[in-house]
Amino acid sequence: MPKWIFVTGGVMSGLGKGIVAASMAKLLTMTGLKVSAAKIDPYLNVDAGTLNPMAHGEVFVCDDGSECDMDLGNYERFLDKPLARYHNITSGQVYSQVIKDERKGKYLGQCVQIIPHLTNEIKRCIRLVAEMDNADCVVIECGGTVGDIESLPFLEALRQMRLEEGPSNTLFVHVTLVPALDVVGEQKTKPTQHSVQELRRIGIQPDIIVARSEKPLTKEAKSKIALFSSVDLKSVISNPDVESIYSVPENLASEGIVSAICEKLQLSNKEIHWGEWKKISESFIGNKEEVRIAMVGKYTALADSYVSINHALAHAGAQLGLKVKVGWIEAECFENQEESCKELEKYHGVLIPGGFGKRGSEGKIIVANYCREKGIPYLGLCFGFQLALASFARYACGLENANSTELDPNTPHPVIDLLPEQREIKDLGATMRLGAHEINLIEGTLAFRLYQKKVIRERHRHRYEFNQNYREIFERNGMVFSGFSDEGKRVEIMEIPNHPFYLATQYHAEFISRPGKAEPVFLGLLEASLKRKYAMHAITARV
Repeated sequence: MPKWIFVTGGVMSGLGKGIVAASMAKLLTMTGLKVSAAKIDPYLNVDAGTLNPMAHGEVFVCDDGSECDMDLGNYERFLDKPLARYHNITSGQVYSQVIKDERKGKYLGQCVQIIPHLTNEIKRCIRLVAEMDNADCVVIECGGTVGDIESLPFLEALRQMRLEEGPSNTLFVHVTLVPALDVVGEQKTKPTQHSVQELRRIGIQPDIIVARSEKPLTKEAKSKIALFSSVDLKSVISNPDVESIYSVPENLASEGIVSAICEKLQLSNKEIHWGEWKKISESFIGNKEEVRIAMVGKYTALADSYVSINHALAHAGAQLGLKVKVGWIEAECFENQEESCKELEKYHGVLIPGGFGKRGSEGKIIVANYCREKGIPYLGLCFGFQLALASFARYACGLENANSTELDPNTPHPVIDLLPEQREIKDLGATMRLGAHEINLIEGTLAFRLYQKKVIRERHRHRYEFNQNYREIFERNGMVFSGFSDEGKRVEIMEIPNHPFYLATQYHAEFISRPGKAEPVFLGLLEASLKRKYAMHAITARV
């Protein structure tokens, strides 16, 4: 019988429930258990695919093409295992299934209600995770904050699971905030107390409280939380701010969370076999050599819009012993301002991430060309790949007003065009070219040198692609296409030889980067950026 760990959140959103859930899953994996993780999202969207990144953070894409909450990315990075569609449960999925079942007559004669029909479907989805993964233990993160009306059916389902599975097979971990007022410096436990009271009103008593705070909890704060929350003192876990999220498992372990979990779930093996993890986590801390990367995007006001790219840069930096400082720049800043691109000169490299829509696209095209002409290391991902091609068409091939038909349906040179199989599709949800596809690399190219293999497997999320009717003129003007998929039908990688580093990919390389296993294109960007930094210093010294 699998063990269930349910993670809830209180006080406010954005506390890092996903990191806590991923860290616990990692720790239990290192005790020898087979562990899986899943995320509950109370929104009515069926999946995250149609959500604006500014509203909910990035859309994470799994191998099977499912568009999921960004916390699944954290689970994959910590557990180093691919997840799938059934690891992200949304209200949209649950309600849709219940309504489908009602229409088919499954509940014939019954009045279909939140309890038991909706809660039963939620429990079925949760138990499916353990069944599909053959897991000893499943960590389930319930999105939102306790008290939100949207998450009530899910919390009720979790309450029922404790009754059905038994207290020795279920455990509730509540993540809360313990703020400290600058005026007095005292850690305030009242928000945590009220959050636990709200959870109790629903019928759930937390077994463990993980308290997020700027600094470690004082003994007084821990004792007060234990007293007013009816939680063992040793089960009040301090989780202060850290330099790297990959230090969180060690911090939680030092606080005794594994012993608390094993005791309550009656698990005998409490010993953690760290393997390479401590070495990996330490590689993110204390690096002094800094490289500056300009991230030119359209969702830069929210760092979580590009969370997987941030991690991929950090993974590559840690592997090279570098500290990566990302400068967030709105792409629109570069439009209609000739001098604006000089802002890029203070950076060692430039990255243009994925995205959709016309806003900011001209700025990205201008930036891509500036990096090509000035020898600034450049990495483009998905939309960054497509706009780099549009830029090359205009400025290197002389194809005036070349563009993507997504941005200009009447462009005279549609160097980026809609995938043929997309032409009859009307719905927007889950209809793009999604998920993992094999890519064949051309020997002798930069891409081949980076990956050191002939075939790679990468994840995608796009409707538009390079129009190979323009391939000849691009190659004639110096571009190399170094990666292809679907038996050569689709171009996946472009690069420019005799440039310090100019490479772009149609796929989203960031989704499969892992701590200790950095994705090669990010390593390539940072290595080239470090060389540019040294060259810039040498020029400054001569002057």
